[in-house]
Amino acid sequence: MDYGVTIERIAQGFEVAGVAIIVIGGVVALVGRFRDFRDHDKYYVDVRRSFGRPLILGQEIHVAADIIETITVDPSLESVVFLGIHVFVRTLLSFSLDIEVDGMAPWRRAEMEQRQAAEQP
Repeated sequence: MDYGVTIERIAQGFEVAGVAIIVIGGVVALVGRFRDFRDHDKYYVDVRRSFGRPLILGQEIHVAADIIETITVDPSLESVVFLGIHVFVRTLLSFSLDIEVDGMAPWRRAEMEQRQAAEQP
């Protein structure tokens, strides 16, 4: 087996792992919050929050797969530009999902956690 094929399979493994995390996370979010199903509004909000984290993680793993494949299998200028655009879009998506899940920007969350830690005895 040659180097290119091995790297492609590694990248595909990352892609499969990313999809598995998203699918399993979605199922866990739907089933894990089922006790709140009668309260539709609470169920909807809880499932969205529970599903957001695996969705973000799955996206990050897909970015890793794209980087591995681009820098090792096809390091042409065209593929690097495509990677840059792809990573930029996925980063924006992850950032917006992070805000949606936590209800605040990531740097605000860090500030809030620092304040809470300072207030505790």
